[in-house]
Amino acid sequence: MTILISALSFLVAIAILVGIHEFGHFWVARKLGIKIIRFAIGFGKPIWTYKSKDKDGTEYVLAAIPMGGYVKMLDEREGDVAEEEKHRAFNTQPVWKRFLVVLAGPMFNFFFAIAAFAAIQMMGVESVKPYVGVIQANTAAAQSGFETKDLITAINDVETDSMRQVRLTLLNEYLKDPKLTVHVKTESGSTATRNLDLSDTLLLADEGDYFAKTGMGFWQPPHSTIINTVLPGKPAEEAGLLPKDKVLQVDGNPVVSTEYFSKYISSHADKPVELLVDRQGNKKTLVLTPKLTEIEGQQRALIGVGLAREFDQEQIKDLFFIREAPFFEALQSGVVETWDMSIMTLKVMGRLITGEASLKNISGPITIANYAGKSALIGFSAFLTLLAIVSLSLGVLNLLPIPMLDGGHLLYYIIELVKGSPVSERVEAIGMRIGMSVVGVLMVVAIYNDIGRLIN
Repeated sequence: MTILISALSFLVAIAILVGIHEFGHFWVARKLGIKIIRFAIGFGKPIWTYKSKDKDGTEYVLAAIPMGGYVKMLDEREGDVAEEEKHRAFNTQPVWKRFLVVLAGPMFNFFFAIAAFAAIQMMGVESVKPYVGVIQANTAAAQSGFETKDLITAINDVETDSMRQVRLTLLNEYLKDPKLTVHVKTESGSTATRNLDLSDTLLLADEGDYFAKTGMGFWQPPHSTIINTVLPGKPAEEAGLLPKDKVLQVDGNPVVSTEYFSKYISSHADKPVELLVDRQGNKKTLVLTPKLTEIEGQQRALIGVGLAREFDQEQIKDLFFIREAPFFEALQSGVVETWDMSIMTLKVMGRLITGEASLKNISGPITIANYAGKSALIGFSAFLTLLAIVSLSLGVLNLLPIPMLDGGHLLYYIIELVKGSPVSERVEAIGMRIGMSVVGVLMVVAIYNDIGRLIN
């Protein structure tokens, strides 16, 4: 069922985002008087078609494979054009019109992201206050003097009132300068400044949680550790552990958090471990032996379970809050968030090129499908947030000056404006081969990473 939900959510997400992108090309072309022959979402066999009743007779198509789309315009390069319609062909338009038509696709992706972020703000977002959790020894956070229960209020004077804002702001500011000034409110209520120097910390060296690499986690109130899933053929199943079991003790020690339980298991490879669990009110003692398993080249002791946390509702009241914004404030916030995330995406791409960021950070359709399914299960706001992030990523990617992408065509038009004539067909052909190679390599890397995540 999870796989089905992920697949359906992915298809819906891609159909929406492709539709928005192609509608941008379509809408601007129509406004500029260019004739549209076909507006298609998807590839393969059409499952729905409609032909407009106006003089243009534009064909609207929804195809079976919603992994792309296109807008077919009247063009002399693709067939004969009647003399009376040549003025409406795409290739006969002045450069500025062709430029706007191509630019419209990515811009509509940005407009959608702004609208989505604004809508989320107006609907009200359940957010988590950014309290600092356990500080790892000998890390940048420890050297900076962070303490458990510090409330992060700003990073480099950028205010942060939620966990999500802290994560995004920290990465954005790190990409500008790894030396950060973090303002906090301590558990005692006083204010303090922590100078967090991440010069020797490569946050993007792999696909791990970049925030955790600073040496601090987010604080969580005391909670019970619940067995969420049990993998077949693993030590947990062999010992008789079941989903919904509550882990009370491990080798006689109280299990105070999921982190404590995970670390204890990891440190007891090939050693028998005794668990005391609560199963629907009945206490049971089970013995299992964690087995070493290789994950991304590292040996880890695992028992084959997924964990969940069960919180006391009274204890988490102070941790969550609902943030709502009026229309104009939400719209401004949407513009700022879209701009910041787009610039951050470009900076990360730059780090990928220079080798400062790992190629493992690149994700493909399988990972997007996975997150689409998870966000759809969480709720509409989470799914809309994912759509906004992927939409602005598509906008940024399509504006890169790579032949075959919109940015490549825009580059050709800029050259045409400078030299006074279009680039030659030979240059376009060579550029197309280069563009296909670049995009092909990126897709191979993305899918390889996706498969690796599934295996791990």
